[in-house]
Amino acid sequence: MGVKVRIPTPLRGLTSGQGEVEGQGNSINELIENLEQSYAGLRERIYDDSGSVRRFINIYVNEEDIRFLQGISTQLKPGDLVSIVPAIAGGC
Repeated sequence: MGVKVRIPTPLRGLTSGQGEVEGQGNSINELIENLEQSYAGLRERIYDDSGSVRRFINIYVNEEDIRFLQGISTQLKPGDLVSIVPAIAGGC
């Protein structure tokens, strides 16, 4: 059993329209690297040039923001749910 990854609508073009995909990895970084093999272009949409998560992308593991865990080194276990959520801004 791997990790379930929720894909936001703006990135579903990379996953053939799938809103949820299965991934493998012991950490967020390893998961993203493995997903890149199946869904080319995903990594560059999530990471900036320095290899950090882009500031407008939030990643949650079982509803906990990885920024308050160990960032991209956050450990994963089979059955975890990873959600990739683009930040939303706007309003009056």
